[in-house]
Amino acid sequence: MVTLVAAHVGAALLAAPMVTRLGRRAFLALALVPLGSFSWMLWHTGEVRAGSAVVEAVEWVPSLGMDLAFRLGALQWLMALIVTGVGAVVLAYCAWYFPDDHVGLSSFAATFVAFAGSMLGLVLCDDLLVLYVFWELTTVFSYLLIGSDPTRRASRQAAMQALIVTTLGGLAMLVGMLVLGDVAGTYRISELLADPPAGPAVTVAIALLLVGALSKSALVPFHFWLPGAMAAPTPVSAYLHAASMVKAGVYLVALLAPAFAATPGWHEVVLSLGVCTMLLGGWRALRQYDAKLLLAYGTVSQLGFLLIVFSIGTRATALAGLALLLGHALFKATLFLVVGIVEHQSGTRDIRALSGIGRASPVVLATALVAGASMAGLPPLLGFVAKESVFASLLDVARDGDRPDISSLVGWLVLAGVILGSVLTVAYTARFLWGTFGSKPDLEPTPYAQAPAGFLLAPVVLTVFTVGLGFAGRALSVALAPHAAQFPRGVHDVELALWHGFELPLAFSAVALLLGSGMFVRRKDVAGLQGAASWSWTADAGYRLVMRTVDRLAVETTGLTQRGSVAAYLVVILAIVLLLPGAAVFTALDGPLDVVLWDTPAQAAAGAVIIAAAVFTTRSRRRLRAVMLAGVTGYGTAMLFALHGAPDLALTQVLVETTSLVVFVLVLRRLPDYFTDRPLSPRRYLRMALGAAVGSVVGLVMLVTTGARTAEPVSTPYPEQAVELGGGHNIVNVILVDIRAWDTFGEISVLVAAATGVASLLFLDTRSAGIRRVHEIPLPPSVVKISTDAGRRVWLPGPRTLPPDRRSIIFEVVARLLFPVLIVFALYLLLAGHNNPGGGFAAGMVTGLALMVRYLAGGRYELDEAAPIDAGVLMGTGLFIAALSGLAPLAFGGTVFQSAQVDVALPLLGNLHLVTSTIFDIGVYLVVVGLVLDLLRALGSRIDRQILRDERDAEQAAAL
Repeated sequence: MVTLVAAHVGAALLAAPMVTRLGRRAFLALALVPLGSFSWMLWHTGEVRAGSAVVEAVEWVPSLGMDLAFRLGALQWLMALIVTGVGAVVLAYCAWYFPDDHVGLSSFAATFVAFAGSMLGLVLCDDLLVLYVFWELTTVFSYLLIGSDPTRRASRQAAMQALIVTTLGGLAMLVGMLVLGDVAGTYRISELLADPPAGPAVTVAIALLLVGALSKSALVPFHFWLPGAMAAPTPVSAYLHAASMVKAGVYLVALLAPAFAATPGWHEVVLSLGVCTMLLGGWRALRQYDAKLLLAYGTVSQLGFLLIVFSIGTRATALAGLALLLGHALFKATLFLVVGIVEHQSGTRDIRALSGIGRASPVVLATALVAGASMAGLPPLLGFVAKESVFASLLDVARDGDRPDISSLVGWLVLAGVILGSVLTVAYTARFLWGTFGSKPDLEPTPYAQAPAGFLLAPVVLTVFTVGLGFAGRALSVALAPHAAQFPRGVHDVELALWHGFELPLAFSAVALLLGSGMFVRRKDVAGLQGAASWSWTADAGYRLVMRTVDRLAVETTGLTQRGSVAAYLVVILAIVLLLPGAAVFTALDGPLDVVLWDTPAQAAAGAVIIAAAVFTTRSRRRLRAVMLAGVTGYGTAMLFALHGAPDLALTQVLVETTSLVVFVLVLRRLPDYFTDRPLSPRRYLRMALGAAVGSVVGLVMLVTTGARTAEPVSTPYPEQAVELGGGHNIVNVILVDIRAWDTFGEISVLVAAATGVASLLFLDTRSAGIRRVHEIPLPPSVVKISTDAGRRVWLPGPRTLPPDRRSIIFEVVARLLFPVLIVFALYLLLAGHNNPGGGFAAGMVTGLALMVRYLAGGRYELDEAAPIDAGVLMGTGLFIAALSGLAPLAFGGTVFQSAQVDVALPLLGNLHLVTSTIFDIGVYLVVVGLVLDLLRALGSRIDRQILRDERDAEQAAAL
């Protein structure tokens, strides 16, 4: 089963190139994947009939106890047959439905196959959390399929509506799953059903699970999203309505019913909403003129019908529900495919504009008549067999008390609701058949192009099964009996059959047929009644009102809180720091704190310098002075690290502080010299008080938390582990690239994301070097004489690229001489960092500083000479190397990010001790270099161009 799901994933990955190469014929090849899964299910029919489930499990997340567990029982077998069988037929149908030049056909094919694979995984998995993963995958893929035509506003809105409603229900369901699994001590579905837990928490969990099921299967009040999904192409509608997506909720209820049908609130919720949905969907179907929309409301009605039957929880209703599930999949898929053919060949699906289609296409008419008769419950079709069994099982509940927790009154009311819903089903079936295929006296025959035989094959195949399975009641009963056997035996024996004798179920079918036919004959009167009884408020309108309210609330909240004032944002953040951590730390104080002010006088001196620099920084009104003073605090912190015996941290702090200073200076070029020209406000005293309070609280928090340790630090064995397992004597570097490599990988990922954000915010449209060796902004001849030989590389490009008043020849020469030295020093730090101060981060910062020196000496052209490479490619390569170094141990039987030590004997050089985590460090190095290069191009080169542009504009304005 794992292989079957993986095959769908593989086919989805190959679908786009296949469609590009083969066109729409690729759908025929893709249909082989679900067809193969269908054949596999049929191969295991014997095991399913014998009641022995097929079980597979693959370890996935051992720390969470999550396995890719799959189980094939009778219910799963039937659902998998529907998912794969109808999926194969619909995929083959797509080969004739879509033209080769259909926009987005390759992505549509990939998404459709992935959707089918997700639905297959959903019905086969035996773990609640894995089920949720597949559940949400079907939500995402259905969103993509419904909105497959992004140029149509209706498609986009319908896709978003379906996504929001089903995701909301899915989140509620996830909470229910977590609660249920926590109470039961397992998330394995088969174990939950074998030994179901009980209690108030379980009642809440089941209620939340029902929210997910009802939203997915479009029951009231979530029913409105399903008709809107008709904006999708017809093959999507056929598959989504008949075999997948909406059947997920029905499947979940059928799966949980054996163990949880007696849960308080189960019957009250599902039966009442199911009856309302069946009646509402049938009633609304009688008002539709779009054939697809008519069938969509019919699906809403049938989903209510299915959930009524499955939620009862008796042996007879379970068996009848499975038959109805199969019958609905066959006749509804057939009818949607028929509508697709009619629309494709005639250009419309409006039943008011269609006339004479039945005469023009007898094969399509016959197919639709058989499927429609099955939907209406006419013999000898599968729909009749299923509906007769449903009537008989509901009658047993109402009359004979097959379900003691359902009163006789409730049983008769549900039965009456189902009979009335069946009346509506007959009526809208007749409306569909007459409207789509009838010859209307007041209309000319609709032009209709004969469909190819291959186009007709899909609905014809499904119709054959609808007819054939109507005579296979006994075989179906035997195959589906293992699922029904989970429920207590009722008053009567359970068996699907075409003929049960002249009994009440047959009378109910006759009543539904007669009254439904009468409603169709008097359809004008019914339409008048519907117009008189219509109301303006609908669930769809309610949804739109809620969304508008949420949007408006978001706008108002944003307008209230996002005022554009950095000072206001800081006040809010710092006030929360005072209120929450501050209150917590004061409540945690239970005695005097053991504080050591300093170990040596040098530490006290460094601390005094840091404090003085911080005070002067707050008093500075010049931006540059404030930046320099803030840098003093950073270098002072580096001195404290060095005095504490942490040279690695000191080196890193110095490098980061130097880089930060350069970046600040680059930015300051476009900012005023002073923070403000206005007189100092009295509010500065409040800000000073807030800053002092926050500083005091943060310091107190650090003292309290570090002094409150009672357990042995987790880092105690790190020194020994660094040498024995990490193969290095620099414990800081070993921690970063080995012991806590996951943390470092997350941090460099954040660095890449932050660099992307900075580049986007600072108008960087490309990260590539590619700066043209010509002046984008022509300068007057009197300012600089540009050499015409701009393509030849020279040692100092400054004379060709910078005006004389902006050059420092000494700085250019020193920069050129220092650059290779700094690069070699960076490589030394990179390779020696495992045993000595250094590492990938420090090496990257040194390389970045070398690039900064080149840029400061010669401008953006000099930077291009030093690093003619795309910064994004550099960061992406580094991230890829780091990820690859983490995954590589899996190929040798190790774990992710596990390192290995290799000793190599080299001639003349002696033994070389290598550790594979150095490869990870190389990835860190490349990410850091790319980040610095990105900042230089965004904050340096681009601002240079802005300054030159402003100077040109000023000169042109002065000339005028």
